[in-house]
Amino acid sequence: AEEQARIDADIEKYRKADGELTLENIGRKREVKIEQISHDFIFGAHIFNFNQLGKTEWNDRYKCIYGELFNSATVPFYWKELELEQGKPRFVTEYRDTEEFWNNCKDPYDQPHWRRPSTDQLVDFCEQKGIRAHGHVLVWGNRKFQRPSWYFNLFTDKERAEHKRLFPNEPNRYKSNDAQSAEWQAMSFEEVAQTFPEYAKTMPKVMEERIRTIAERYKGRLQSWDVVNESALDHDRDLLPENYPISKSRYGLAYGDYPYHALKTAEKYFPAEVKLNINDYHRKPGYTAQVKRLLERGCKIDIMGIQMHLFNVQHCQDMANGTKIQTPSQVREYIGWASEAGLPLHLSEVTITSPSQDERGFMIQAILTQQLYRLWFSQEKMMGITWWNVLDNCGVKGEPTVSGIFTRDMKEKPVYWAMDQLINHEWKTNTTVKADENGKVSFRGFKGKYRITYKDKRGKVQTVEYHLK
Repeated sequence: AEEQARIDADIEKYRKADGELTLENIGRKREVKIEQISHDFIFGAHIFNFNQLGKTEWNDRYKCIYGELFNSATVPFYWKELELEQGKPRFVTEYRDTEEFWNNCKDPYDQPHWRRPSTDQLVDFCEQKGIRAHGHVLVWGNRKFQRPSWYFNLFTDKERAEHKRLFPNEPNRYKSNDAQSAEWQAMSFEEVAQTFPEYAKTMPKVMEERIRTIAERYKGRLQSWDVVNESALDHDRDLLPENYPISKSRYGLAYGDYPYHALKTAEKYFPAEVKLNINDYHRKPGYTAQVKRLLERGCKIDIMGIQMHLFNVQHCQDMANGTKIQTPSQVREYIGWASEAGLPLHLSEVTITSPSQDERGFMIQAILTQQLYRLWFSQEKMMGITWWNVLDNCGVKGEPTVSGIFTRDMKEKPVYWAMDQLINHEWKTNTTVKADENGKVSFRGFKGKYRITYKDKRGKVQTVEYHLK
């Protein structure tokens, strides 16, 4: 009870504000209707399954939730699938990106562009729906999900052979030390730079061209970008020497000082009003230290992203049983570390899994989500929460298949209704107040845009918009 009271008090303190405006020529009864029409706080989800669900009715329902429940959509710009062919990014929608293609596709999960729709159609859709678009991701060291198939074209023959020797199972490697030879792990930065001199020169230029091409195409049409993804462990382990041509990323070979280079390049090409984010799952003080250092070096970082994936089904079951609990104090601890960087925080990737595919498992997922969303929403520096996989069985292979808020055939699970109750009801201000004799109106509400409706002295209905910040 004490914890719930604290959450309620913090929501009142940090998510609400006092509104005041004066209405002209207001009628004698002076009744004023206050209706919140949008949130300043970001309630988002990725939009990776756009037109890919296999039935038009499912696709249509999927599209409705953006604007209905979510006011922000994370658009995929993963290098590997965006640029299947070097120099030919998949901005424009081709037949393979259409609803017709996916409706007739017998093996959607095995397509190379599954969960990676062409990006023009997604940005157009967000603009038509009037919702925020967030780009993910420009620079990421991950080999399995980010590196394009033509990556080794950037090497000389000698460098390619050395790389194959040092990383014998590179195509299938994902985790930090998988298939890294002992020789590679023992090599100094100088030895790596001498082994891959052409890569050290070429890779920064190729990455700058990627960022420039994307920035010039979309300019300010996407309001924010994850510029750098999951680099904090490299910083923690001293694998990112500053102002040096090569880095020994935990993912393997990387070009030098790549988080700094990426952020400076993005600042160079994107409009000033576009928010540049850094994003990571490393919820430790080392991540904050990395962000502080990048800020000290003059990088533009507007928002700090934090991931929170409860992929482990047993973990969610244990939380429900009370045997393993993510306590409010633990949540406040990692948010406290992140807050020390002084930036707004975006809970950028959220997964909460159903422990089982039955009514009880779905209800556990809903209750965990309700409680965690309330706790996150109450944190002072938090500016948004973005759910990751919207549908069951539509994530990356190997991720839980029951972490969606809808079933695979677009039926709402209890977690959908829990989120809807919070976002569209509990956390929206709709009330009627009275103006004073001078037409002055005062109210307290959740931050966002409002429709103010009243009758003037002639009995005619008047409407004004008001932004409560």
